[in-house]
Amino acid sequence: MSGICGWIGLAAAPELLEQMAVPLSRFDQGALHARSGQRSGVAVAAQAGSADVYQRDGLLVALWGQPRLDEPTLAAQAAAQGVAATVAALWAQGAQRTCARLQGCFTLAILDERSGEALLATDRMGVQPLSWQLAGETLVFASSADALVRHPLTPGVLDHQGLYNYVYFHMVPSPGTVYQGQQRLLPGRYLHYRQGRVEEHTYWRMQFEEDGKRSFGELKEEFLSVLRRSVKEAAGERKVGAFLSGGTDSSTIAGVLTQVGGVAADTYSIGFEAQGYDEMEYARIASRHFGTRHHEYYVTPDDVANAIPQVAAVFDQPFGNASAVPAFYCARMAKADGVQRMFGGDGGDELFGGNERYAKQHVFELYERVPRLVRKALLEPAVFNFPGGERVRLLRKARSYIEQASVGMPARLETYNLLGRYGPQQVFTDDFLAAADIGNPIATLERNYGRSEARSLINRMLALDLQITLADNDLPKVMKACELAGVEVAFPFLHDAVVAFSAGLTPQQKLNGRQLRWFFKEALRGFLPDAIITKQKHGFGLPFGVWLQQHQALQQLAADSLSDLKARKVVRGDFIEQLVGTHLNEHAGYHGTMVWVLMMLEQWFRAHRTVSQ
Repeated sequence: MSGICGWIGLAAAPELLEQMAVPLSRFDQGALHARSGQRSGVAVAAQAGSADVYQRDGLLVALWGQPRLDEPTLAAQAAAQGVAATVAALWAQGAQRTCARLQGCFTLAILDERSGEALLATDRMGVQPLSWQLAGETLVFASSADALVRHPLTPGVLDHQGLYNYVYFHMVPSPGTVYQGQQRLLPGRYLHYRQGRVEEHTYWRMQFEEDGKRSFGELKEEFLSVLRRSVKEAAGERKVGAFLSGGTDSSTIAGVLTQVGGVAADTYSIGFEAQGYDEMEYARIASRHFGTRHHEYYVTPDDVANAIPQVAAVFDQPFGNASAVPAFYCARMAKADGVQRMFGGDGGDELFGGNERYAKQHVFELYERVPRLVRKALLEPAVFNFPGGERVRLLRKARSYIEQASVGMPARLETYNLLGRYGPQQVFTDDFLAAADIGNPIATLERNYGRSEARSLINRMLALDLQITLADNDLPKVMKACELAGVEVAFPFLHDAVVAFSAGLTPQQKLNGRQLRWFFKEALRGFLPDAIITKQKHGFGLPFGVWLQQHQALQQLAADSLSDLKARKVVRGDFIEQLVGTHLNEHAGYHGTMVWVLMMLEQWFRAHRTVSQ
């Protein structure tokens, strides 16, 4: 892992920078670039080529990542003088212009003691996170909360709302965090600090062009071109490999990598000896089709038990996506082969319309088009008042459909939320709930959903998922799994040119009736094997619930974790007993998810013992 940390508004010893930066280089042998002013300091821990620091006359500019400048004259200047020095010159033109000129994956910090100002920004897709906290008139920031809480003015005090949101979403959605007073920048946002006060602004948002008129042939040619460009640029001079689940996204990246590299790409897949979970055969189909050098590893229950404490510890926030475990073993396999940078296919679903819920919500939207008078006066009375309707399968389905369709977006997305099914009052203790707002998760979704200016349902959902599903869940999962394994990671689909291209597709080119990612699949037909194009979405799912019923080490780890969690007075003891004693036996796959979420919460607590509750 690499990262950035620092502050403005406090005279402090330079050694504080090194102390804050320790968590940023736990698994990385890169250099630490640290600079201090009279009342500011910044440090970037990174491999060569991913850090750039400029200091002159009370001005500090630090960049973590590999940013690019969007104008040819600025790009030429950056090539000659460095990106940080070029950004320092841009700073005089204002915060908005400075951020808008940057592309690629980056985190930016400008600390200007001359004017008492600072600027913090993260990239457009939120690949590289940034947390911040205002303590009096001192602004403290870091790419990891583990670094931020090492500053004496910002010790970690747990926030009940953040913990509640974790159990609800299985991660803590930004801008919130698990710590009181600490916030995270949303993708495409910047923070402007002026004399002890802060303001957040948007410098970039997805602008959907929903009335595109370009021909399929023209679009296909451009798509393949930007895809090849993104993969080539992401490879750089590193030895690269690619995750390969056998889905459309990972298979596309593996194929393009082999194509642009001129040699067989190294691809890595994870399998499971569990019925209904192993999709290794699709990865093999893709590998044979593109001629990659394929590497496989079958994760065992023992592997999962061994990885759980490590995976919980590497995350700076509680994180309950079990796919982080197979992603870690996949990245570790690549690390052993000397791979320096792994390619992930993340982002394809959120850019081109690939999640099953997009088609499902399209069906619900059709009901909203029925005139209200017809719905309320005819359809609903007929369906809900029909004698004995609960015994008629077709009427039961109609009732369920109407009930869900009647829930407004985006709350409708959470109809089957696991915590909602149990009931917050049955899961959490009364004392804990007294300090948390159970309506906050839906309110968070509504705020984010409302930010999009898109007219179509599919694009509004895509805009929401770019943050909630991608930036807050999938990207941290892969980033942290690779950090734990000691390799870098890149996401070619998130190249600015690919993102801009996807925004220009019409809603129907993303979701054609109920056909998901229609343009993407049609444009790659003949490039991808037909079996990959038509397969159902799966990914690196983990059969934890199934294994939990059979494997003693997993049973003991879960039991010990949940037993210790009871003592923290967050989750009700009787709920935990019911969860493992009754629910798990009824449906291991379904209820095993909550066992995992609560177990990983306790494991995170253990790995972050200095946190104050």
